[in-house]
Amino acid sequence: MLVSKFSDHLPLYRQSQILARSGIDIHRSTLADWVGTAAFHLSPVVDRLAEHLKKSGKLFMDETTVPVLDPGRGRTKTGYLWALARDDRGWGGDDPPGVVFTYAPGRAGQNAEQILQGFDGTLQLDGYAGYNRLTRPSRKGGTPITVAYCLAHARRKLNEVFDRDGSEIAAEGLRRIAEFYSIESEFRGMGPGQRLSARRTRTAPLIAEFGEWLQNQRCRMSSKSRLGEKLTYIHRQWSGLQTFPHDGRVEIDSNTVENLIRPIALTRKNALFAGHDEGGHAWGRIASLIATAKVNDVEPFAYHKATLEAIAAGNPANRIDDFLPWNFQPSS
Repeated sequence: MLVSKFSDHLPLYRQSQILARSGIDIHRSTLADWVGTAAFHLSPVVDRLAEHLKKSGKLFMDETTVPVLDPGRGRTKTGYLWALARDDRGWGGDDPPGVVFTYAPGRAGQNAEQILQGFDGTLQLDGYAGYNRLTRPSRKGGTPITVAYCLAHARRKLNEVFDRDGSEIAAEGLRRIAEFYSIESEFRGMGPGQRLSARRTRTAPLIAEFGEWLQNQRCRMSSKSRLGEKLTYIHRQWSGLQTFPHDGRVEIDSNTVENLIRPIALTRKNALFAGHDEGGHAWGRIASLIATAKVNDVEPFAYHKATLEAIAAGNPANRIDDFLPWNFQPSS
């Protein structure tokens, strides 16, 4: 049932209907209780997964909405799943990839600050202003974080204008950004030292030229025009957009975490809502282990079956690392 809902995006009410056709009467509320029970017992594994991720020197972060029933008001409210992800395969890192989705009832930046307690490193993000508090000396839970903004978001802003207006200025910006991506494709998977060397030699001069071009174009047009607004957005991100040419571990964009979030969107599309805030927490916990199993080429049904059976058998907490998806062995 967990795999059907969170991996195959089959909501609980449909699972209940499918079972009923076979003469098995299990109400959706019972299935929801099972999700909650499983999430409760798997919580220590998810917490340990988050600890492992936050020991890394570089992570991705993003957030996405989830509908949650608002008890007593007869309608849904908007909650958020915050994704904290690691994927070092682009530069040949040794740590296995993984992601943890943490539910919060809002999008305030303090949620990101809370989730990231204990992490000190570089964080790859989109341009959401709520993350700004992470870079300040007053940041709670660690030292100020170095941010690396997403060049794909800058490209999308220019694409929006070009698709609508056919702007030659937007087209020129897109051409320049395409050069960065073309260079990146040549050394993806190489070590961080090789990537850094290539970026300093080939990408950094182009980035500097792009910055000059950006400033010149902003001075020529109203900041209230459609293109002016997009160029101003890119300008605001400029400091963080210059992180990747100077760090071989950093990716050119945050598409890695966006790809990990896509299954959440599919589950959200097919489901009615999470029953309450605790249902949102359960959603995040199970989705974390499903996604981490998949990205490590681990079959999610086999993993969850073996892990829940081991927990039910009373395996000691000091073996919690054995239950992390990347340590799973089908024969264990």
